Amino acid sequence: MDEKEKIYDSSDIQVLEGLEAVRKRPGMYIGSTGSRGLHHLVWEIVDNSVDEALAGYCDDIEIIIENDNAITIKDDGRGIPIGIQKQTGKTAVETIFTVLHAGGKFGTGSGYKVSGGLHGVGASVVNALSSYLEVHIYKDGKVYYQKFENGGSVVADLKAIGECSNERSGTTIKFKPDPDVFEETIEFDYEILKNRTRELAFLNKGLRFILVDNRKDSKKEEFLYLGGIIEYVKLINKNKTPIHESVVYFDSTEGDISLEIALQYNSSFNPSTYSFVNNINTHEGGTHDEGVKRSLTRVINNYARSINAIKQNDEALTGEDVREGLTMIISLKHPNPQFEGQTKTKLGNIEVRKIADSIFSSGFERFLLENPEESKKIIEKIMTASRARLAAKKARELTRRKSALEISSLPGKLTDCSSKDATISEIYIVEGDSAGGSAKQGRDSETQAILPLRGKILNVEKARLDKILANTEIRSMITAFGAGIGEEFDLEKLRYHKIIIMTDADVDGSHIRALMLTFFYRFMRPLIEKGFVYIAQPPLYRITQNKKHYYAYTELEKNQHIATLDKNNKIDIQRYKGLGEMDADQLWETTMNIENRTLLKVTIEDAVKADQVFETLMGIEIEPRREFIEQNAKYVQNIDV
Repeated sequence: MDEKEKIYDSSDIQVLEGLEAVRKRPGMYIGSTGSRGLHHLVWEIVDNSVDEALAGYCDDIEIIIENDNAITIKDDGRGIPIGIQKQTGKTAVETIFTVLHAGGKFGTGSGYKVSGGLHGVGASVVNALSSYLEVHIYKDGKVYYQKFENGGSVVADLKAIGECSNERSGTTIKFKPDPDVFEETIEFDYEILKNRTRELAFLNKGLRFILVDNRKDSKKEEFLYLGGIIEYVKLINKNKTPIHESVVYFDSTEGDISLEIALQYNSSFNPSTYSFVNNINTHEGGTHDEGVKRSLTRVINNYARSINAIKQNDEALTGEDVREGLTMIISLKHPNPQFEGQTKTKLGNIEVRKIADSIFSSGFERFLLENPEESKKIIEKIMTASRARLAAKKARELTRRKSALEISSLPGKLTDCSSKDATISEIYIVEGDSAGGSAKQGRDSETQAILPLRGKILNVEKARLDKILANTEIRSMITAFGAGIGEEFDLEKLRYHKIIIMTDADVDGSHIRALMLTFFYRFMRPLIEKGFVYIAQPPLYRITQNKKHYYAYTELEKNQHIATLDKNNKIDIQRYKGLGEMDADQLWETTMNIENRTLLKVTIEDAVKADQVFETLMGIEIEPRREFIEQNAKYVQNIDV
């Protein structure tokens, strides 16, 4: 062992002062320095304003995207305290914006009974990652101001700069993300901000949100929902056909814990249930979600037996049965939520399960008894789902992965890779046997598997599970992946950590891609949530001059390259109509070689929005699809028909 390896003492321990730690490792605080982290800055500040509303002191919150892509957030709450904070010797304002873990969300003092946000360190983190941050506080007839620059450095002390009405109170914060931190982009996406702002308005009934974009195409929208999550359910079911008219709603409070639930069944085959804790989307569920779903299954079974829809010796209805076509929002407010998992989006508070079960059962039992006609429609829907589930039970067995001794049960069309390490293995889902043949010849056989599809898979948005599992192409994918389907889906058994959709760059290819994404979203959603689904990007053109080849992936790229060529020599331009036109070497070089390929990762930024898009484009209802196409056709260019 040499001298360098021996020495490890206190001099090796680095202490990062103030907000330096945030700038050194921003991903630890906001998740990433990409688009998601950029937009997270907004919610860290907005969450503080929402907390004022939850405490009963704020009615209006305004979010403004400024011309220079800075963000201004205004509220009419009490205004940040301006006195001296004893522990730091600084004003409360400076403490909140320069000291980590400082704020009114900690301890048992007179701060906030319930608060949103995942970290509780929002203001200081936003300041640390901004080129500048300005704060105006309206309080006691005066306007106070302080500014910070270059990652939180104090430009000047807090001071009164003017007067305002004694009735006016609140906080206005303006910040601009630091381009040295967010190297990918500092451009805010209006739609991302709109979707979350609207969601917050649904979850906090009576709280008004105003979203303004002062950039090139200025726009302004207001979100105020007096019906709260009832209106949220109506939005989700907008392009679906509800089977009963009213949205079922009930809420209750036990101690400091309050729970709201709204639900409505529709004629579709897929559930759309979303749970929240203090406005945080708990997409992994948790005890509040478990309590409600457990109660739903029990209450439906009891009611079905009471009206003889289920006979004494009949098999009980399952959770899968009672949730078919169910749209439900669960919103919990808790003074001390405990989250599990790496993403902190699964609630772990044990006491909540029993509370959620009790509140739901009493509310839903009352609805069923008081609304016999609507209850009858719900039970008929569920009984049909149960019969379809039993029919699917046998088909499901065909898709379960067999043991290693029965590896021959993998689909015959699958050309598997030799590696058994899922973390480096990838599978290409290829359109057509011709492209599949080229892919098999050109692949890296150690890590790349090929599964060709013959034709389009079933549209799962219009079918129940029994019919879905009877589809040969879908069954081949399920068996090849090895992780199951639906509620039995298990990522631990997944055989490939990259599932790559490779289709032609034409209308049919786009349709096949949409069908596959719909299937993954509805029945294997963790694949998308964990970032395992990708879309291959084959080139559109092969440009040849003097025996030198160049591949262009867009029309613009083609034109730019041609402009660099000598026009006196012949230029040969080949337009690829499909993957089958490429030989194995070309397909490998352009689309499959890890060194130079381009893959698009499929993500779900907003599950509710994704749900609506899939339902609109792939669902039973025709009119919403027609409206969507009419509204968005102007954005589509260069389609090959």
